[in-house]
Amino acid sequence: MKIYWRILQYARPLSRYVGPYFFTSLLGSLFGVLNFTLIQPLLDVLFGKAKIPSQLVFPSFRFDAAYLVDLFQYYFGHAIQQYGKLGALQFVCGAILLCVFLANVFKYLSIRIIENFKAHTVAQLRQAVFDSAIRLSLSFFSNERKGDLISRVTTDVQEIENSLGRAFSALFKELFTLIFYFVTLFAMSVKLTFFTLIVIPLSGIIIGTLAKKLKESASEVQQRLSNIISVLDETFGGIRVVKGFNAEKVIRRRFEEENQGYRHSLLRMVFRQELAPPMSEFMGVSVVAGILLYGGSMVLSDNFELSASTFVTYIIIFSQVLRPAKEISNAISGIQRGVASGERIMRLIDMPLEVQDAPNAQQFKQFNSAIEVKNLSFEYEKGVPVLQNISFSLRKGKTVALVGSSGGGKSTIADMIPRFYDPTEGQILIDGLDLRSITTKSLRDQMGIVTQESILFNDTIFNNIAFGTEATEAEVMAAAKIANAHDFILEQPDSYQTVIGDRGTKLSGGQRQRLSIARAILKNPPILILDEATSALDTESEKLVQEALTNLMKNRTTLVIAHRLSTIQHADEILVLSGGKIIERGTHDELLKEEKSFYRKLSLMQS
Repeated sequence: MKIYWRILQYARPLSRYVGPYFFTSLLGSLFGVLNFTLIQPLLDVLFGKAKIPSQLVFPSFRFDAAYLVDLFQYYFGHAIQQYGKLGALQFVCGAILLCVFLANVFKYLSIRIIENFKAHTVAQLRQAVFDSAIRLSLSFFSNERKGDLISRVTTDVQEIENSLGRAFSALFKELFTLIFYFVTLFAMSVKLTFFTLIVIPLSGIIIGTLAKKLKESASEVQQRLSNIISVLDETFGGIRVVKGFNAEKVIRRRFEEENQGYRHSLLRMVFRQELAPPMSEFMGVSVVAGILLYGGSMVLSDNFELSASTFVTYIIIFSQVLRPAKEISNAISGIQRGVASGERIMRLIDMPLEVQDAPNAQQFKQFNSAIEVKNLSFEYEKGVPVLQNISFSLRKGKTVALVGSSGGGKSTIADMIPRFYDPTEGQILIDGLDLRSITTKSLRDQMGIVTQESILFNDTIFNNIAFGTEATEAEVMAAAKIANAHDFILEQPDSYQTVIGDRGTKLSGGQRQRLSIARAILKNPPILILDEATSALDTESEKLVQEALTNLMKNRTTLVIAHRLSTIQHADEILVLSGGKIIERGTHDELLKEEKSFYRKLSLMQS
């Protein structure tokens, strides 16, 4: 239940829901039980057993069910005295109708309260899960499947929503109903009620055993569902590759395996979940049969404390005990599914942040001097170095280019400047301050990033360029013009208000990249990080964008990653990386003069 207490933190203030739900559930259960207690006087009237009381005394008020019974008996006797048996029958029918009406009114009110509680709690919980996820470092997203994350925010939270309703229903409404039923049964016959209680411990043992196995099954079901969502995400995201390589059968087989695995896991869970109610019901009916046999024989022998009408009422009331008992057993099963989902969610919420601000981190307001990388080493996995003893300086207004073969560590360096990762060894300084001593937000406010892959959203062109800012239309258009994107934007059906589809699929690769560059231009940062910013452009577009970037890079500090050496010939310093180390450094002309240099080899290959 520790998981549930944590989940309930997102329902604050609890008093807004618990008090009203307690009150409405109590009254709903009370009037629901009274419906059946009125069966006895109804039977007495029908079978001519109703007695006309000689003296009536109005009962003094007390807060219990017995007071309501005494109050009814007073007015029932009054109805017999005044109107005879027919009037008493009409009074009993009216009382039953009133009790049913009030029971359903309070039941409806309790449902409204619990639905409001569920909606509020789940909205808060889903927001907390999402907030926790987007705070995590890039390394987490590199290791986790997106489908699993989406499943936790959607299906796991949905399972908790269902479980919360069952838990509150079992804790209040059904429990109250069960208590009221047994109080009534004890009032009618202590001996018979003790005989009936044997069903409760037997049901508890069975349900407890099933609940342990159900939790394991529920965890497996949620994981299987996460796998299905992951396959869907990967398939639809890479549908061009799937179709281009005629890989539909392969993907279909993968999905079928996960789908069938989910089916088998779900059936195991459902079979266990649905086993508890029929077992409880069977034992309950067995007890009812035993009561009928035992009590009925006593009634027939005229040696019993209960009249025939009271015994029939007792049987009817006890048969109703099975319903709340069954609901409680269902709730316990549902709670176990919720606990399994809650554990998956809490693991995400409790995930430690690898990159977080120090308690005394300061705001970085303005870039004035240089970015210095000192003896930098980094490992994604322990014992597997990606960068080894990297040192260089990027002074204000200068451009440093990173080149080399794939896997050399260029993009990793670019990711560490805005502090997407922290160094394993060494440090990165900006204006003499360690990046870990300043807030990540103020650091990233100084930077504009254009990645190798154009990251766009299923939104309008305007909103994609203005992403993260409150830019005006004029500012967005100015940025688009610098990025040489304005002309093709005007050719779109709705110009700047054209929706570009999922990940910008309605645009060409070059157009998508120019929008990404326009977004960076609009931010107008003092530091630029260009990770293969022109790699997706055709020759004509590359020339236009490179010209715009060259103008943009003037008087700005720029870190450029490039495979096309023609785009970095004017860099102030070029660092050649291989195997996570700097093997050569210098200007374009200096590196070309070295006959055996790796840079010269790359240049000759490209030319």
